[in-house]
Amino acid sequence: MAHLSQSQLLRSRRFLPFFCTQFLGAFNDNVFKNALIVMIAFRLVASEANFLINLAAGLFILPFFLFSATAGQVADKTDKSILIRRIKLAEIAIAVFGIGALYSGNNTFCLMVLFALGVQSAFFGPVKYAILPQHLKKPELVSGNALVEMGTFVSILLGTIVGGLLAGQTGSGQHGLLWISIIILTTAGLGYSISRAIPSAEAPVPELKINYNPVSQTRRMLREALKKPAVFYAIIGISWFWLLGAAYLTQIPSLTRNVLGGSESLVTLLLCCFTIGVAVGSLLCGRLSGGRVELGLVPIGAAGLTIAGVLLAFTTGGYQPPAETTVAAFWAAEGSLSILINLTLIGIFGGFFIVPLYAMMQERSDPNIRARIIAVNNVLNALFMVVAAVLGIVFLNLLGATIPQFFLIMALMNAAVAVFVFAKVPEFAMRLLIWLLSHTMYRVKHKGLERIPAEGPAIIACNHVSYVDALLLAGAVRRPIRFIMYKPIYEIPVLHFIFKTSRAIPICSKQQDPDGYAQAFAEIEQGLKDGDLLCIFPEGQLTKDGELQPFKAGIEKILQRTPVPVIPMALRGLWGSFFSHKDGNAFSTLPRRFWSRVCVVAGDPLTAAEVKAEALQETVLDLRGQHR
Repeated sequence: MAHLSQSQLLRSRRFLPFFCTQFLGAFNDNVFKNALIVMIAFRLVASEANFLINLAAGLFILPFFLFSATAGQVADKTDKSILIRRIKLAEIAIAVFGIGALYSGNNTFCLMVLFALGVQSAFFGPVKYAILPQHLKKPELVSGNALVEMGTFVSILLGTIVGGLLAGQTGSGQHGLLWISIIILTTAGLGYSISRAIPSAEAPVPELKINYNPVSQTRRMLREALKKPAVFYAIIGISWFWLLGAAYLTQIPSLTRNVLGGSESLVTLLLCCFTIGVAVGSLLCGRLSGGRVELGLVPIGAAGLTIAGVLLAFTTGGYQPPAETTVAAFWAAEGSLSILINLTLIGIFGGFFIVPLYAMMQERSDPNIRARIIAVNNVLNALFMVVAAVLGIVFLNLLGATIPQFFLIMALMNAAVAVFVFAKVPEFAMRLLIWLLSHTMYRVKHKGLERIPAEGPAIIACNHVSYVDALLLAGAVRRPIRFIMYKPIYEIPVLHFIFKTSRAIPICSKQQDPDGYAQAFAEIEQGLKDGDLLCIFPEGQLTKDGELQPFKAGIEKILQRTPVPVIPMALRGLWGSFFSHKDGNAFSTLPRRFWSRVCVVAGDPLTAAEVKAEALQETVLDLRGQHR
């Protein structure tokens, strides 16, 4: 399926207006929020300021608990492009009240406006991610999410910097307030204007009756998410990332002042490193995914978050602050570069971790409830960020841990959460193995894979060259494949875990195991009735000489019971690899080559009536050609 590159996608009308709209919205929220926090901090005594700053943070998150469930229902009930324009109109009104609140100096008025901004963000959240699968093709979904995550974090950083800097100038002739007012109102107006160019995204359930009870609605959607464990644990993974990010970012000001001996400008530098890291990691993830939701990058991201977090803990723990508080003095100090690199790496691996999870949640959610599932995700994100604050209080204030020790604890907790999620959804480990295999030992190209039906029951019939044929096919074909494979291969250690995870169907001859033989055919028939894509290797065993062995009649028996289309496929270039039987048994020697060129080729689908074992063998042989 043709799809656009990240740069082309960013220029397309299907994506650019939405991207700019969400970028400007996030920027505006953070300009106002951080301007208000800085003004409170410098206008009031420390005790009262700390109370109001924490209250402000809570008021901004509270609407996600109160209104996300309703927002998800509204997004499923309404054309999302129309809903976005309504939300942006509300932002203009909030901006006007926000300007009045800042000029009035009334803290209660300011906090009310901040709460209203939180409400607006709570309603925008489900639309933000639910609209992507409607406007983007499946191969573009990861790139779209990568660009959205990059834009979100960059806009948050810019809004934080602009709001903080301008709020610091409010004491001299009110010029800072004037510029804040101009920026807030102009950004809101520009966001609405651009939102008018967002293409229509029809409501999946226009007749939906809204349940305004956030507790019962959230509980109901959690039950729906649990029906698809991959979606539910993707939500848990996303929420954990927001907890981890909040835990790091919340401590950066205290880390700067109390551990690194720096000033406000160093806080900005550290925030830039983390944000740039997330942006770079998100874009890299889009590139490395190759136009598919590549879950193999999630374990890499999780491992990187833990390793970089541990290194950050040790580098900050052993840092000796210089006498001066300037950025230049910090830069010249020993260990400063390691701190910046590790913080950037946390951001990069965070991008690897979160982008595929967002794309997975969108792709595998039922379109009719997708916005409501995303709304539940937003509720849990907010809850986990509150937990991050609680963890900070417990470890730093009650247990007396230092900030570097807190970072170490969070890094180790990340490892534990990752192991838990990957154990619940072993598909992550399977995709990691496939991704590593296809990016180390093989360079895999594809031809004709668009001939595989996007949905509905079908059978792939392919030649059998090596022990990793199933992994390479699973990595090439976008649909999940259930493999029908020779039982001894299915039971190979390590690979057994992968095959079991992908719900492979082990089979052996009727003479060897009559009951197992009958059970395998029953499972094949049920899988096809359920609409699964199955793959069979009709040779029944690995080739010993690189040539196709006679195709067995088992596929004819399958089609007699359940007639479905058959897609002939061929693997080229695997003969002679470490996993094939060339020059002896597989695995008997060290790998002789890396980056082998392998091609996965699909032919035209055949009807069940057309399929005979001998003719199918000739078709697969023609597809393979002379390149074994």
